[in-house]
Amino acid sequence: MPTPVTPAELYRHGLQLLLQKDIPGWVDLWDDSGILEFPFAPKGWPPRLEGKAAVGDYMRHYPDHVDMHDFPDVRILQTTDPETIVVEMRGVGRLVETDSPFDMTYIAVVTVKDGLITSYRDYWNPLAVSEPGADFVGAN
Repeated sequence: MPTPVTPAELYRHGLQLLLQKDIPGWVDLWDDSGILEFPFAPKGWPPRLEGKAAVGDYMRHYPDHVDMHDFPDVRILQTTDPETIVVEMRGVGRLVETDSPFDMTYIAVVTVKDGLITSYRDYWNPLAVSEPGADFVGAN
């Protein structure tokens, strides 16, 4: 793929990397001081990760827990700030531990500067982590 130019292109490229289970490639889309926030994080889950290294550490075992198959229904909305997008999407796949279906909706607010993610606020459904096998970060 050519180098992503817009925040929307970068985001879509990141989704493809996640589907390919290329977590290092996905982490490479982040600025060294990027911040990942989870405003709805349940107890025991991190509400904020600061820096590319922390994001990489958090995500490195993601494919061991979630086998993501698709991101249908991706809708990317431009804001009045050309560096910031709002994403509405759904992720579907299976939970590796239980082989049960995984289907989660997300809303994300993402800011990209100089071609790298600097801010990502992920408003995912915290009820989904109550399912067996959904303990991505060892919180339970």
